Amino acid sequence: MNQTKREEIFRRLQAANPAPTTELQYDTPFELLIAVILSAQATDVGVNKATARLFPVANTPAAILALGEEGLKAHIKTIGLYNSKATNILKTCQALIDNHDGEVPRDRKALEALPGVGRKTANVVLNTAFGEPTIAVDTHIYRVSNRTRIAPGKTVRAVEDKLLKVVPKTYQRDAHHWLILHGRYVCKARKPACEACVIEDLCEYPEKVST
Repeated sequence: MNQTKREEIFRRLQAANPAPTTELQYDTPFELLIAVILSAQATDVGVNKATARLFPVANTPAAILALGEEGLKAHIKTIGLYNSKATNILKTCQALIDNHDGEVPRDRKALEALPGVGRKTANVVLNTAFGEPTIAVDTHIYRVSNRTRIAPGKTVRAVEDKLLKVVPKTYQRDAHHWLILHGRYVCKARKPACEACVIEDLCEYPEKVST
């Protein structure tokens, strides 16, 4: 795929959705961090239901620590892997208090040092909470990038590096959300909705559904 096509793809995605954002519900960087930790192998809808119970009761590191492990689990037990997530969240809350005055750091290395926070989670927080031009490659972005040929790669990191190289600077801040939403609702895994796709004529997927 050439760069002219990529520019047009993101121009159209922007025109269709000028202000994209995450579907996770949050009010502070800390709430976003907790929501993203909970979202691993879970749906945003499921996470939002759990945080709607949790955040009114505890939405700071100190407040979550005050709940204790069983108290936290009671609020998030509807989410898969909630036992290990609860352990990581409590450790992360303690690390934030011990090392960052209870605030979420705006630094990749510091974020990735938190229990339960990997590169993808750090990218989401840096992008969504702090406006950094990072791209967190999840299954949707990986699929869309390879299927359309916007940024093909054999690994998640390869796709991330390629996207950061080829996505025009103007669009880098919001590219993460456009690609996730496109993969979630249009370029779906089993049956892509090519007939509803605003970039169908630019896509280089050889098996796309004819319109």
